[in-house]
Formats: sequence, structure tokens, C-alpha cells
Amino acid sequence: MNQQSFFYAIEPFVRRLPSVERPTGHVHFKRKLSWTLAILLLYFILGNVPLFGLSKASIDIFSSYRAFFAGSFGSMMLLGIGPIVTASIVLQLLVGAQIIKLNLSDPRDQAIYQGTQKALVFVMVAVEALPQVVGGYLLPDAGIASSLGVTVGIVSLLIFIQVFVGGSLIVYMDEVVSKWGVGSGVGLFIVAGIAQQLVTGIINPASGDGGLPVGIIPKWIYIIAQQLIGFDTIFTSEGLKFIFVTGGILALISTIMIILLVVLVESTRIEIPLAHSRVRGARGRFPVKLVYASVLPMILVRAIQANIEMVGALLAAKIGTVTTATVAGEGVSTVYTGYSSILGDFISYARYNSATGAAMSGSSPQPIAGLMYYLSPIHGPSDWIPSMVTSSTAGMAELGFSPIAVWQIVLHVLTDSAFLIFGGILFAIFWIETTGMGPKSVAAKIHNSGLQVPGYRRNPASIERLMERYIPKVTVIGGVIIGVLTLIASLLGTLGGAGGTGLLLAVSIVYRLYEQIASEQIQEMYPMMQKFFGASA
Repeated sequence: MNQQSFFYAIEPFVRRLPSVERPTGHVHFKRKLSWTLAILLLYFILGNVPLFGLSKASIDIFSSYRAFFAGSFGSMMLLGIGPIVTASIVLQLLVGAQIIKLNLSDPRDQAIYQGTQKALVFVMVAVEALPQVVGGYLLPDAGIASSLGVTVGIVSLLIFIQVFVGGSLIVYMDEVVSKWGVGSGVGLFIVAGIAQQLVTGIINPASGDGGLPVGIIPKWIYIIAQQLIGFDTIFTSEGLKFIFVTGGILALISTIMIILLVVLVESTRIEIPLAHSRVRGARGRFPVKLVYASVLPMILVRAIQANIEMVGALLAAKIGTVTTATVAGEGVSTVYTGYSSILGDFISYARYNSATGAAMSGSSPQPIAGLMYYLSPIHGPSDWIPSMVTSSTAGMAELGFSPIAVWQIVLHVLTDSAFLIFGGILFAIFWIETTGMGPKSVAAKIHNSGLQVPGYRRNPASIERLMERYIPKVTVIGGVIIGVLTLIASLLGTLGGAGGTGLLLAVSIVYRLYEQIASEQIQEMYPMMQKFFGASA
């Protein structure tokens, strides 16, 4: 059985998957806005529904990626959009590399592609949830198991079922927004998560690492009130490091700079004039943006790194050499655990109350050497400033690991740079081909809507040749620009730990959402434009 016949064979199955019904007519903007707000409210509610039976000693293995995966650890939204992104990566790579031969310009093949992607999302929900439960990261609460009179294995099964249900719900929430709302559910959830972190990074008065408040405003009120830095130390290396890194000024500058740069590149475009062939005087423009494929391909790049890191950590914990070391402190004991394998070295810690033995906090395995270290992303200054790298990897000496050398840090930064830039180009190309944004698809859409390019013959082939002058080049350039912006934001850090990728995504999504709202309003005023924008008349 060849590939195409296989996908045609599974077509009845993927078509029977439960789905949100598409509207049969034009949905009024106010109704779209109502559906969008309702789904956003449901997302926040589910993000605050705790997983029944989950122990406080559980570890968030995706903590570094939580911002742009739009998930909430310990809740039903634990996986966030991770399974959707991972399924999209797998299919885009297979279709883009011609391993799976589907013609996405054919409506039937496109429907099969979308149905297969949905089925694959459910598989990925299980694939991402199961290792966390079995691997010992989502731990069952022994006390709850005892009170229910069941084994901890039953509680682990309940945790898996809850995570699977939450991961499945987010698929349909995304569908509702995409078909009945404004924008996409994936984008909406990312913006919601990043907005929460930015607000936390600005006004949160709770104490963080080092005893300073988390929010930059209460942090500087505290610094000034306690006179933690004086004029005699401001211009020393330690003083500058305290102001810019510990004080969060560098993160503030980076956040503002990235917001402005993203708005700039999103508003830079080439506009191709259009005229309606049957309505005299009706003119428009088709914008080919500098960031034509948007910044969403960056999710795919970081998702690959997240999954590589997760697999590496699980394999190191299961088949590697494990060493532990306990450091006693005042009322707190810290247990460091090291994992060594052919893939690299990892380190994690768990803090316990010395008096009661109760778990207080912990960390997911962090790569510190080997292949996994170089493939892991940069999250902020603590990953590349040598003195901060040393302080952020406490426990290495106790476990017998060698300190991370400067040349290793440099190679780590260069590897992540290559991953972001070349990955940005690759996924931008795949993105436009699989979402109907390529020259051929755009030419067909313009032709079918009754529009034409003045001075060119009114047929799809001539419009396609014109689009091929711009779209492929702009796609590559845009992929490079987004990769570089993500790298800069990742190196400098952002407010609230939103991360360079997360902030970049949020700003771009908000900007495009604004443009989509504007186009919705145009469609309300001029119904004939609905056909061009893809709405049903």
C-alpha cells in the first residue's frame, strides 16, 4: 500500500473524529468576540483547576518552556499547546520532505492532512503525559491514595487521565476560536500566558530568589528603601551586575526593545496593488510582510528543543549513572541528583524541611554537559554570563562534575543561534506551504475572488509568477530576522521570565490580532470582501 492510498484508507476514521462544526454563513464580529472571550475565560478556569492526587514534590519538566507552551503546571492545562505544536512539527516535516505525499492545494488532501493532524495531537497528548507520570515527575500523593484505600498506581492513572482530558479539551477550544472566534486558540492562549507573566514581572510583591520581590516595581522600591546599593558601588562590575541583572533593568530594556522591534518588522511590507475585474474603481492591496510566515515557526523550533531535552533527561535518569549529594542548611536540606549518560550530564535538586522532611521545592533535570547541554536553549543571562552560569548550577562540585568552561558556554550560544536562525528559515518555508500562503495558493485565492494585478493577465499563472518574485525571498529573510530577534531576547532575558520566544510570539500575535479585527470590521462594512478573506458568503 503506497502512502497516498494509506491516507485515503484512514480518511473515514479521521473524518469521524469529533470536531467543532464550521459556521455555514458569515459570523458577526460581536458574536466572534463573544466566543473568543468565552474560550479565554474557560482557559483561565481550567488553568486553575488542580490535578487531583498530584504530590507537591512533583517537578515541572517543561518549566523553561512554560511561557510559550501556554500551560499551567499542576492544573488540567499542564500540557498547554505542546501536543498541538508537536503534531504540527511531525506532519510539516514529513510533508515538507515529501516523505508523505499529499497535495495540500487539493481540498480532499488538505482535509485528510488536517484530520490526521488532529488524530496525531491526541497521540502526542499521551506521548507527552505518559513519560512525565511514569518517569517520576508527576508524582502521586501517597496520603490521598491511603485515604481512598487505593494504591499510588491508581492515583497515577487518575493523574494521567486528567492530563489527557485537559490536553484534549485544548484541541477543541482551539477549534472553537479558529472557526467561531477571532484569530486562533493557540495564539490566544500564548498571549494569555505571556500577559500573566509580564504582569507578574512588573507588580508581583512576593519574594523571589535572593529575597527580593519578583516584580520590578516593588523590587526597586525595596532596593531603595533598604539602601542595598550605594553611589560608591554603582559603577563597579558588581554594582552594574546588581542593577542590570539582579535588579531587572536589563530585562526591562530587552522587553521594551523587543516589543518595538517586532512592531517595526510586522509593519514593514511590500504591497502589491489589486483591482476588481467586475467592479470598476474597486481597488486594494495584497501585503507581503517582511515577517511573512509570522513568528509562529519559532514555537516549532523551541518545541523540538523541548522534546529533545525531555527525552534526554528521561533516558539519562533511566539508563544513566545516578549520583546524589545532600547539603544541610538552616532548617532546609537540599538533595542534589546527577545523571550521567552518553547523551550528556544533568543535574536537579529537591529541597526538604529538615524538621518534618516535607518536600518544599525542586527543579527538573538541567543539562550541564554533553550533547544535551549544547542543544538546550538559552533562557537568559544566567545561561551565558560565566559567573552567573556557575551560580545557577549549584551542586556540581558536590556531585563531582567539572565546572562549565567558557569555551563550552560559547559553543552553547553558537549552537542555539544556529538552531534559531536555520530552524526559523526551515519552518517558515514549511509554514507557508502547509497553511496556503505559498505563491500558488495566494495566486489562486486572488484569482477566485475576482481580483487581478493591474498590468498582468487575469490568470493564476501570471499572478503566481509575480508572487514568486517576493514570497520565497521574504519568507527566508523573515525567518532570519525572527531567529535573530529571538536570540537577542533570549540572551538578555525578559520581565517575568516570559522568555525571548514567548515575548516575541505574544507581541506578534497581538499585532496580527489587531489587523484581523480591522479586517473583520472591513468585511462587516463591505460584504463583497468576505470572499477574498476566506469567509463564506
